[in-house]
Amino acid sequence: MTYYIYHIPGKKIGVTCDLNNRVTVQQGYGPGEYEILETSNDIDFISNKERVLQREYGYRVDMVPYKKLNRKIMMDLNVTEQTTTFPCPVDKLKGRLFDMIGYEWTTEHGSFEITTESIDWIINNVKTSMFNNDRSYIYNKAFSVWSENAIGTIRAPKNVKCSKKPLKMFNNIRDWAEQRGLYTKGDTKTQLIKLQEEMGELAKATLENDKPEVIDAIGDMVVVLTNLAHLNGVHIETCIAEAYKVISKRTGKMVNGTFVKDAD
Repeated sequence: MTYYIYHIPGKKIGVTCDLNNRVTVQQGYGPGEYEILETSNDIDFISNKERVLQREYGYRVDMVPYKKLNRKIMMDLNVTEQTTTFPCPVDKLKGRLFDMIGYEWTTEHGSFEITTESIDWIINNVKTSMFNNDRSYIYNKAFSVWSENAIGTIRAPKNVKCSKKPLKMFNNIRDWAEQRGLYTKGDTKTQLIKLQEEMGELAKATLENDKPEVIDAIGDMVVVLTNLAHLNGVHIETCIAEAYKVISKRTGKMVNGTFVKDAD
């Protein structure tokens, strides 16, 4: 496994095994906005070198070396016959898993490995422990089935949470986005910016009473919202259903061309 010491000028020096996901996807810094200071397959060397460079560049020096942080995470995994439990809440799990890429563990359903593809599956299927909100878990058998089907393939986070029957049109959009790598290389921040751009197009078309452009802009916004929902681990069908469940119970009246709900 190769470890990288990266430097975001003026911000930090850190270590990762996956530059794209750790630096670009999670922190938002693209190529050209950071530099690689050191690479090595030796975790002891890279852990010591990171702290030396942090000191030389004037950054806060990590109190816990990278190697000890990783080992602590790995040792804390709680594996039973049915589940594997992670020692952190769901909203922090993805970053912790990226620090464990290459780590393997064994269950009664077989051996598992943390990869960029398996992280997608874990995040889309992980559940919060009913006993402790700071712990999360997956079912080993389900992970085993996915692992067997994933051998020799690259899997994007396709099976996201959906409480409603997926609709064909939205499935077509998700398939289109998946084929183009949007779910493996894109992120929520860029999709949010894209949504704002399409909103501007819709506003312009509405003010100019340009119906074809209104249709085009609304369609583009639905596509972006579909992908934004997917990248957040849900289907847009679920989001729409949840919104309708709330508004269907509202009462109110029309005022100046818009519906104003009654006060609670």
